Amino acid sequence: MALHTLNDGTTIPGIGLGTWPMDDDQAERAVVDALELGYRLVDTATNYRNETGVGRGVARGVAPREEVVVTTKLPGRHHGYEETLASFEESRRRLDLDYVDLYLIHWPLPGVDKYVDSWRAMIKLREDGLVRSIGVSNFTPGHIERLERETGVLPSVNQIELHPLFPQDELRAFHAGKGIVTESWSPLGRGTDLLDDPAVQGIAEALKVTPGQVVLRWHTQLGALPIPKSADRERQRENLDIFGFTLDATQMAAVADRAHRRLGGDPEVHEEF
Repeated sequence: MALHTLNDGTTIPGIGLGTWPMDDDQAERAVVDALELGYRLVDTATNYRNETGVGRGVARGVAPREEVVVTTKLPGRHHGYEETLASFEESRRRLDLDYVDLYLIHWPLPGVDKYVDSWRAMIKLREDGLVRSIGVSNFTPGHIERLERETGVLPSVNQIELHPLFPQDELRAFHAGKGIVTESWSPLGRGTDLLDDPAVQGIAEALKVTPGQVVLRWHTQLGALPIPKSADRERQRENLDIFGFTLDATQMAAVADRAHRRLGGDPEVHEEF
């Protein structure tokens, strides 16, 4: 599997397992299966309400703890310096882990205007060895530039809505210029007919793979890191098996040749507490 080297020197796998909206029992089973299949990156969040299940899955899984990159996220209601430190401890307790590999601010909530305070707390958590890498989710270039300007520390990751219906060319280019890894949430365009699209299906038939594999491969060839959610073991296996074929330039263009639209919230106004 491909690896990304983060701007803090750590590495992260080129694909991960998303867990929203699984409950604790579903998440535990999904993580156990995923680790057995070869996944080494698992994504959760306080607001997913399944950190306990994810932690149980990591503990039960076949992979040594040091091989598994566990990601969780700070919710909007806990923005602020002391609030972030306390929220992290709650997440760590639910996960039952000594440390978290990647900790993200889930949404910037510019209307609340405490994300820089939370970022300072996350820098401390990293300095104290409780978090290996720190990053953000759903941040714009303006939000990230403010973090850099006020703290001198850039995120290692920005997890954003990214799929062929919303390819985020400008934001990905900004990340590349700053050495920030782009993670893709909703990489398969959840709730749309993307996987039934004739162009995507035609590429899949030509390459003898599934439409989902075509789209996930599109992400990796863009340099992004997709985190598809699946509780189905066979689908997990398919999602992981995307490194044995390549899309040519015409196929890459065809995957994203469609009307572009956002499916989730706009980070400038979206509030998720």
